[in-house]
Amino acid sequence: MPRHFAGLLVPAITPFTAEGLPDSAAFVAICRWLLAQGADGLAVFGTTSEGTSLTVAERMTLLDAAVEGGIPPEVLMPGVGSPALGDTIALTRHAVALGCGGVLSLPPFYYKPASVEGLFAWYAGVIEGVASDNLGLWLYHIPQISGVGIPYALIERLIAAFPANVPGIKDSSGDWANTEGMLKNFPGFRVFPSSEAVLLKAMALGAVGCITATGNINPHGIRALLDARGTPQAEGLQAKAAAIRAILAVYPLIQGCKAVLSAELNDTRLAPLRPPLTPLPADQAQALRDRLAQAGWRVPGPLDPAHTPLI
Repeated sequence: MPRHFAGLLVPAITPFTAEGLPDSAAFVAICRWLLAQGADGLAVFGTTSEGTSLTVAERMTLLDAAVEGGIPPEVLMPGVGSPALGDTIALTRHAVALGCGGVLSLPPFYYKPASVEGLFAWYAGVIEGVASDNLGLWLYHIPQISGVGIPYALIERLIAAFPANVPGIKDSSGDWANTEGMLKNFPGFRVFPSSEAVLLKAMALGAVGCITATGNINPHGIRALLDARGTPQAEGLQAKAAAIRAILAVYPLIQGCKAVLSAELNDTRLAPLRPPLTPLPADQAQALRDRLAQAGWRVPGPLDPAHTPLI
C-alpha cells in the first residue's frame, strides 16, 4: 500500500560532476545526510532537485543508487512528472518496483491551456498504466513554474475515481488562500505546503507537513519546529524557520541551496548546476552565507558515523 507521508520532506539537490553528469555517490551522500538531520522523507527529482533537467534514464539510475546506497525506499517520493505520458508511466513503474513510498507528479506542462478533462485523462492514464495497488501518486501544483495548475475540480475527480492511489498534493503555488482552500474543501486529503513559513497554521487546518527547498539547508531547524508543535517554544521556532526561508528566498532557491551546502559542508560536488541554471556570483553566495549566519543559522552537526560522510 502507498505510504502516508508526513512531516518534513526535502526535495534533495542533485549533485553533478564537473562534466555535467549526475554524481550518484554525492547524491546518495546528501540523501543520507538529510535523513540524518531530521528529514522524514525525500522528494527527490522535484524542482529544487533539477528534476526536469534529468533524463528518464538518469532519474532511474539515481533512484537505483539511492536504494542500493541504503536509503529506505519507503521514504522516497521521486518526481516523475514529464509532458510525455509514457515517460511518467515508465518512471512510476520503476519507483513502484523499487518499493518507493510514493511518487510526485507534475501535470503535463507543455500544452496550454489544459482542460480538467484532459488533465484527468492524463493522470488516469498514469494510474491505469502502472496498475498497482502499491502506487501512491501525489499531485504537484506549481503553476507559476509549470504553467499548468491542479484545480480543485481535478482533485475532486481524481480522489473520487482513484481514492487509494491519489493520497495528497504538494502545493507550491505560494498562495495561502489556495492552500487553505484545499485543506478545507478536501478533508483527509494530505496537503503539503511548500513553505515552512506557514507550517503551524497549515497543520492547524490539517496539513501533514511541508515539502520545502529550504529543507536542504535547514532540516534541523524545521525538524525542531515540527517536534515543538503544541509547546511554548513552537512560535519562536516558527519565526526562526520563516526568517531563514525569507533570507534564502531573496536568491534563486536552487542556486542558493547549492552555494550554501557546497561551501558549508566543504564539498565541491554539491556546487555544479545543469544548464540553463548558472551558479550564484561569488559575492552573492558570500552575502547569502553571511545573512544566514547573522540570523543564527549554522550548518547542521556532523553525521552519525553510520552514515556516509560528505567530506
